[in-house]
Amino acid sequence: MSDYLVIVESPAKAKTIERYLGKKYTVKASMGHIRDLPKSQMGVDVEDNYRPKYITIRGKGDVLKELRKSAKKAKKIYLAADPDREGEAIAWHLAHILDVDENSDCRVVFNEITKDAIKESFKNPRAIDLDLVDAQQARRILDRLVGYNISPLLWKKVKKGLSAGRVQSVALKMILDREKEIANFEPEEYWSIDAQFQKDKEVFDGSFYGIDGKKAELKTENDVNEIKSRLDGNQFRIDKVNKRERKRNPAQPFITSSLQQEAARKLNFRAKKTMMIAQQLYEGIDLGRKAGGITGLITYMRTDSTRISDTAKQEAKSYIEEKFGKEFLGASKATKNKEGAQDAHEAIRPTSTLRDPKTLKDILSRDQLRLYKLIWERFVASQMSPAVMDTMTVHLVNNEVEFRATGSKIKFKGFMRVYVEGTDDNKKMEDKLLPDLTEGMTVDSKEIIPNQHFTQPPPRYTDARLVRTMEELGIGRPSTYAPTLDTIQRRGYVTMDNKRFVPTELGTIVCELVEEFFPEIIDADFTAKMETDLDSIEDGKIEWMKIIDEFYGGFSKRLDRAEKEMEKIEIKDEPAGIDCENCGHEMVYKMGRYGKFLACSNFPECRNTKPILKEIGVKCPKCKEGNVVERKSKKRRTFYGCDRFPECDFVSWDKPISRPCPKCDSLLVEKKAKKESQVQCTNCEYKEVAQN
Repeated sequence: MSDYLVIVESPAKAKTIERYLGKKYTVKASMGHIRDLPKSQMGVDVEDNYRPKYITIRGKGDVLKELRKSAKKAKKIYLAADPDREGEAIAWHLAHILDVDENSDCRVVFNEITKDAIKESFKNPRAIDLDLVDAQQARRILDRLVGYNISPLLWKKVKKGLSAGRVQSVALKMILDREKEIANFEPEEYWSIDAQFQKDKEVFDGSFYGIDGKKAELKTENDVNEIKSRLDGNQFRIDKVNKRERKRNPAQPFITSSLQQEAARKLNFRAKKTMMIAQQLYEGIDLGRKAGGITGLITYMRTDSTRISDTAKQEAKSYIEEKFGKEFLGASKATKNKEGAQDAHEAIRPTSTLRDPKTLKDILSRDQLRLYKLIWERFVASQMSPAVMDTMTVHLVNNEVEFRATGSKIKFKGFMRVYVEGTDDNKKMEDKLLPDLTEGMTVDSKEIIPNQHFTQPPPRYTDARLVRTMEELGIGRPSTYAPTLDTIQRRGYVTMDNKRFVPTELGTIVCELVEEFFPEIIDADFTAKMETDLDSIEDGKIEWMKIIDEFYGGFSKRLDRAEKEMEKIEIKDEPAGIDCENCGHEMVYKMGRYGKFLACSNFPECRNTKPILKEIGVKCPKCKEGNVVERKSKKRRTFYGCDRFPECDFVSWDKPISRPCPKCDSLLVEKKAKKESQVQCTNCEYKEVAQN
């Protein structure tokens, strides 16, 4: 019999921790929450101070039976769920079920699953933090009051299966507002003038700046012609040369939101996938007996703090000095968290800097390795010295018309030796060198090139952009970003087009109804204030029932009004213009979990459904009869196949091109790449750059 029982959430975490603690400890997994509010009813008594009604989650009976059995045999029980509000609530529920005194030293928390961290946490157990529990409970009750009151209303007035959540409604509104901005956008014309200059045999580029030393805008072609008419010949005098040294500091270590954004930019991961893989790295990977067995590779992945422990900093600095040299060591400085950060635990970092991603190549899956490498590189770079750039700006003047040329050169790479933060436009920093130019010198313009432009509408939200905007507005917290984005897509409120969120008709209807009758639910400022209030509950500054009561007073009145005044909306199925091949009735477009699909209008008598196939204008290269269409795999990955399937089984992950290979007449396909997409032959070595 073991002396001590330790309860964590997952089996993977249990295995890792049990190995560190030794034979006196038995570690069991609760498989997440054991108790929760019932699914079939609201489970909140608004007449009795919003008292929640908790029940054992269906399917957890065997797990609970095993935990009770182990608890009876143990001298002491430790509750070691994750170090956040949710983890604290899991521990509190377990304490109630297993008759553990919540005020006893039963709670252990750790930011990383390593031997030292685990051993240290068990030396310093504490009581359950009831303020943390109250903050989680308040969020859960708030979301239940909103969801379980508005959702049934939407079922009656619009369509069954709809929902309206507190955070998801704001995210949906942001996507809809962006779509309206795009629809109402009126492009404005503007021009630029580029020039090629020559100094001896060296050619460099410059752009029009202004007249008489003042910056000027070019709005029309007439403005351009006026500038060109002022030029006197093709000689330009170098009026000024500014040379300076500029430092670029490394990005701070990852927090949850920045990890999700960077994984979207660099790895093409959705937020949900990023968090799933991060959870695996945190809970532990089997590195083999020689390397220490099951080991947690990163610190806890739900955090809004950039703080780093002194031990981790020192290990990183030793690694950097040995690997790159003293000149690459960054100066020790305190990290600055964003305003409102909870700072409950450290930034996301590797549990050991010495565990280089290269050493894990044969152990981790491809996606695990890519995410670990991103986290490792970002952390190591954050502890390195700034990069140093030599920059040069040249002012070129001809008859008071000024052009400017800029150049830069990386003088010292510093942190850029390891990692450079991604951008939404994927621009890479490269050396842009200018010739050796001095004031008073003259150069010739080889070519003057006017360019017409039109202002562009704001881009639709990607995963990364939406998470960043939610964070900036204070909507949600580290644990809520990924589930929120997943929910609005699963409900059919948005679809993804080229990795960007596009609202559906259903999403528009739901959002407009919620905005009309429950404006506070859809208001970003209100939602951000609610997050601040939840933080105040966690800090013990305010009672959770007071926050709920302040909200529910006004909300219940609006709910009564909505019940009486909200009109029933019928979403008519759009005719597809084709007949069902099974029964002859008309096919219609319907909205499903993954967007629109074709269904028979004679449902439920006829249950024929078909995906909407998008033709790409290419004949099937295999059967020569069918057309190649765009399809989706079970994991929603795009591929291409013959529309005569299953008669013809042609498939391709790469997009086929309508013209044949000029060398061998075989099929050409477009290979997508971040830097430069290519058209390649499927039979010979022929390649070319893809045209956008």
